[in-house]
Amino acid sequence: MPPPRKHWKIFPKLPEAYLEQFSGPQRLVAQILHNRGLTTPEQVEQFLQYQWDQDDPFLLKDMDKAVERLIRAVDAAEPIIIYGDYDVDGVTSTAVLMQFLLSVGARVQPYIPHRFDEGYGLNNEALQYLFDQGARLILTVDCGIRAVAEVEFGNRLGLEFIITDHHSVGPEIPPALAVINPKQPDCPYPFKQLTGVGLAYKLTQALHATLSTRPGLADLLPAPETFLDLVALGTVADLGPLQFENRKLVAGGLQQMNQTLRPGLSALLETASGSRPAITSETIGFVLGPRLNAAGRLESAQAAYRLLMAWSEPQARPLAQKLDELNRERQRQTQEMVNLARQTIEQDEGRSPLYFISHPDFNAGVVGLAASRLVEEFYRPVLVAEQGPEFTKGSARSVAEFHITNALNQCRDLLVKYGGHSAAAGFTVRNEDVPRLVERLQEIAADTLDLDTLFPTIEIDAEISAAGLHLIDEAYMEALQSLEPFGVGNPQPIFLTRDLLVRQKQAVGQEGQHLKLVLDNGRRTWEAIGFRLGPRVTDLCFKQRLDLVYALEYNTWNGERRLQLNIKDFRICEE
Repeated sequence: MPPPRKHWKIFPKLPEAYLEQFSGPQRLVAQILHNRGLTTPEQVEQFLQYQWDQDDPFLLKDMDKAVERLIRAVDAAEPIIIYGDYDVDGVTSTAVLMQFLLSVGARVQPYIPHRFDEGYGLNNEALQYLFDQGARLILTVDCGIRAVAEVEFGNRLGLEFIITDHHSVGPEIPPALAVINPKQPDCPYPFKQLTGVGLAYKLTQALHATLSTRPGLADLLPAPETFLDLVALGTVADLGPLQFENRKLVAGGLQQMNQTLRPGLSALLETASGSRPAITSETIGFVLGPRLNAAGRLESAQAAYRLLMAWSEPQARPLAQKLDELNRERQRQTQEMVNLARQTIEQDEGRSPLYFISHPDFNAGVVGLAASRLVEEFYRPVLVAEQGPEFTKGSARSVAEFHITNALNQCRDLLVKYGGHSAAAGFTVRNEDVPRLVERLQEIAADTLDLDTLFPTIEIDAEISAAGLHLIDEAYMEALQSLEPFGVGNPQPIFLTRDLLVRQKQAVGQEGQHLKLVLDNGRRTWEAIGFRLGPRVTDLCFKQRLDLVYALEYNTWNGERRLQLNIKDFRICEE
């Protein structure tokens, strides 16, 4: 089954009357921002200056209740449990609130469930254990919004709950003392896409604002801004959309990380890269995030948590080495899982609108990564799961045209537990219910998706002529960099140039995974790299002409920085 052909959506060029307000690189920036929906000078200024003023934490529903209860617990020296999650978003959320609450003298302890022994979120066994240990107040981060039965169980024990969670709200809100989630229908907070660590930060802001009114305490409290590095780390790693408030928070966090890096992150970067390069959202997404996530995927997230809490590099270095080793093992297991799952999909020859692939040997901590790779390769909703003795636990990843959590909502009578977003979800199902679940999900997908038109879309910000490509220089790159940080919701700008001549071609990297080209635009040659496009080297011939879709970026090698084209797709001109 060949990979799906991509649909090229080229944004229309803005009228010259509009563009003539700008000159040089700013014309290109204006086009890109207009494509993002920023059409007024105020919106453009807000974006470029990282402004977002509608950020009063007390606009979040129940924030006042949460702050009042936590301060009461601090004053009375009541034990507080921060109940987190084992991914980067959950671990950074836990670290933010642990560090702030410890600074005000709270009796606070973290609890991060073990993925394989306990699964995601609140569970009754953990709540019983925490109650027996003397806990009475549970503060969740990055989890809890769908834990109705678990909160009811905890309430019967005598536990009180403050829930902070950014995941989709279910049909019923847990009966907690306070529930902080901007996705609640009656929450007036204007920005709905904060991540778990973003909400932990908002809670820290609210606590700081309240406690600062106490005489003599304001100067002793850590400023919430000191945690922006953790906010950036969790937001980018959890694929939070880099728009509006998230953009402001991540930009501030990256600036902080490039000035003063936490000992644990410094050690992790040294271990992974052997150096201390400038940190961007890409560094988080491809270097720091995967290594921090590897702990919770394969063993326990405690190693990642301890790394973030480390007070010195010597203390952090063994943890960084462990996380790097776990990440290599995670990569190996992911590739094995993808290879096995690919066989099932290829045998089907693309007839199914949705794929559900489970196996007893699959690692539940890696199934989400495998599902993401398969969606990228075949452009179908994919669910990958570990089949246990009694339950099948897995992750779902989807395409833009199919809201996977809404689909699971329609199957909730068959599910033990589930939750997530439009593009990603986790689930647990009894083994005997798997056939009915697969059948129903495929029916829902068949009713929703048209396989004849189901292709991934590449949104192209602008077409640059072959001659115009010659004009791209440092000034243009600096203008494009003003649009960073890039990520979900603010993707790296993508361009199209037609009629480029192939001078060299080769598959490079391990097992020829990547495609390397040298292209000629008539005035100079350009180096181009296409990650995971190595198999398409056979589509090309020397001196062939092609239309190229790409991003512009710098490649640094042996201390030399060169401009290169990052290939997203190409078509032979004769096509």
